[in-house]
Amino acid sequence: MPSRLAISAMIATLLVAAAHAGDLGTDDIARLSEFVRQDCGSCHGLTLKGGLGSPLLPKDIAHYDKETLTEVILYGVPTTAMPGWDGVIDRDEAEWIADALKDGRIAE
Repeated sequence: MPSRLAISAMIATLLVAAAHAGDLGTDDIARLSEFVRQDCGSCHGLTLKGGLGSPLLPKDIAHYDKETLTEVILYGVPTTAMPGWDGVIDRDEAEWIADALKDGRIAE
């Protein structure tokens, strides 16, 4: 049985995720999750463990803050194969993806 601390941490994580997904509906979240698995996964691996692109698991991107990840998602990385997705997704969606990658929601 999980400890009280573990249960409290799980509840806090769910509350933060729910609050953060505020304007995104269930369909949006499903679409974005699929976008990451398929479009990002085509380079970063379908399990996000790496491929042409680097791994996107929480332990691999822990040193990046959410804003940096959001900027990379939207505008890409010059002189690399990482494209920018601005115009395909908006800032709120990119922020959701950054959060979901950092906490492992998409890799599940």
